[in-house]
Amino acid sequence: MRRRRFLTGALTAGAAGAGAAAIAGSYPRPALAQSRIEWRMVTAWPKGLPGLGSSAERLAERIGQLSAGRLTVKVFAGGELVSPLQGLAAVSQGMAEMAHDFALYHIGQLPAAGFFSAVPFGLTPAEFNGWINFGGGQELWDELYDSVGAKPFLAGNTGVQMGGWFLDEVNDVADLKGRRFSIPGYGGDALKKLGVETVTLSSGELFGRLQDRSIDGAEWIGPYNDLSLGLYKITKLYYWPGFQEPGTGLECVVDKAKFAALPDDLRQIVAAACQAENDLTSAEYSGRSPGALATLVNEHGVKLKKFSRDLLMAFGSAASDVVGEVLEGGDDITRRIVTSYLRHRKSALVWSRITDGGYLAARDLGFRFPDGSTS
Repeated sequence: MRRRRFLTGALTAGAAGAGAAAIAGSYPRPALAQSRIEWRMVTAWPKGLPGLGSSAERLAERIGQLSAGRLTVKVFAGGELVSPLQGLAAVSQGMAEMAHDFALYHIGQLPAAGFFSAVPFGLTPAEFNGWINFGGGQELWDELYDSVGAKPFLAGNTGVQMGGWFLDEVNDVADLKGRRFSIPGYGGDALKKLGVETVTLSSGELFGRLQDRSIDGAEWIGPYNDLSLGLYKITKLYYWPGFQEPGTGLECVVDKAKFAALPDDLRQIVAAACQAENDLTSAEYSGRSPGALATLVNEHGVKLKKFSRDLLMAFGSAASDVVGEVLEGGDDITRRIVTSYLRHRKSALVWSRITDGGYLAARDLGFRFPDGSTS
């Protein structure tokens, strides 16, 4: 029954709303000939988008190479087969064998899904990887997606994101009230509590909506992608830190039945390819973002604006309320996911404070290094 409700709700939304069952019949079917299997991967990204889009392409290419062509994956940009935000529903309905997106896009159908992507003031990328792989996160994720016939894999991380682009300055909570802002997931739910009208837009929609001022601001990952989207052409106000997504995990979702039907070696190849891409995408964002930020600031006149302490405290209180509501109002699997996540967060706070936090504070003391920089 839960799977039926999910499909009905998700596939009547957005671009998929024209009758999912009828549309599905017109899609190209996967090829299976002479032991060669072809899968379709739908994504949430525009074609050619650096980072996210290139990650999906790399993943598909790696699977084909490791399998010596026995399993090939055809990648579709967001909107080519289904709406960019409907990847999980497409896999569940049989429109595609794989999807590449963010789990937080699916909290309307699976309220705990966002814990496998990003939680405001939640886990950092390293902490998140620890929870997924050694803290019981993957097992809970599998159980949650089993209800919709899917198998999830962690396939990347954007790192700590920026706070977003604003058309006008935001100095206190009063400045937020009545503004319309594009932000997905629990971060959007937190801003609603502060009087913000939130929407969830795909990356391809952001430029136009900012340009015609139908939204007052938008957050979209960080400088590596924001530079490529050209958002600096609309506004120069770029806020930090990204409290809403402190390290956003990418997911590769696979049709569970199709995955189970693969020979064992191909299943291992899919899993290994996702693990490799998780590492590589994280490195890509870490490696490319500093240069992109410098370009935004030095060549395009972008102004970096830090959220005030009062704003961050308000964001934190609102985020706490949101997480508490998901916990208290959730079903059994939701409560177990949130409880596990919070338990890992609590233990990670101590460790991260004396390791990453302590080291970064020490590096920032201001001594001179051979490259001429002072922290």
